[in-house]
Amino acid sequence: MNRFGQGACALAVAVAIALAGCGKDEARGPAGADAQTPADAAPGEQAPAAAADAGLQDVIDTTPRYVVGISYPPAANAHPGLARALAEYAEHARAELLKAVDELGNDKPTAPYELSLAFDMVVDTPQVVAVAAEGSTYTGGAHGQPLVARFVWLPVQQRMLTVQALVDSSKGWQAVSEYVGDKLLEQAMVRAQSQEMTPEEQQDQVRNLSRMIAEGSAPEAANFAQFQPVMDAAGRIAALRFVFPPYQVGPYSDGTQTVDVPAAVVLPYVADDYRELFAGA
Repeated sequence: MNRFGQGACALAVAVAIALAGCGKDEARGPAGADAQTPADAAPGEQAPAAAADAGLQDVIDTTPRYVVGISYPPAANAHPGLARALAEYAEHARAELLKAVDELGNDKPTAPYELSLAFDMVVDTPQVVAVAAEGSTYTGGAHGQPLVARFVWLPVQQRMLTVQALVDSSKGWQAVSEYVGDKLLEQAMVRAQSQEMTPEEQQDQVRNLSRMIAEGSAPEAANFAQFQPVMDAAGRIAALRFVFPPYQVGPYSDGTQTVDVPAAVVLPYVADDYRELFAGA
């Protein structure tokens, strides 16, 4: 089962309330959108940069065909570059949903298509700011598609921190891959042992998961693109929490998985520009 956190739960409640009270009202965009959206812009197509410059605003948009709920942390507005990245991510997800709605033509979905997306501030220090995005988009089928992303902003440098810039050597990713792969396999074995299966069935499940883990955590930067720092009491990075959406290293039923890699494992391979951010540097 996916775990979208308290922010996503609150967002779902807000969407439900909006649905209950919308009656015959027309779909609503972000609060104050009428004053900020150009007259020739179609509903739901406000430019991401304009939205970020005006300040991130929560979105509740309901129609008989779709529901959109997006929430932002107010503190992100203190960092315009970060705010712009969040707005662009949300707008892309919203555009994809509206595209799927358009493709219905005159048909009406059996259940409204839905986008639920919550951004939460998980780190907020003078040196490092991190935001977690969790949610899902539903366009038919048995369940929605998960949305999982992380944004790490460096206020002093005024730029986003990417894994490609953080660790730029194949040896570094080999070390991270080995550590993460071992931890994910341990977690898979614990889950298998907790289920009512025969030893043979457990072995088969672990064997299948080990193949997914090996592929999804192979030593390539792209496999570790979603990460957030874990800070110590002194405000330095004590570990990197790598985040793996459903399907990357396990089936949908396993949900989003994470592994914390200690600074001691990563630090030998961290680029010089970022070493001072880490504990033990």
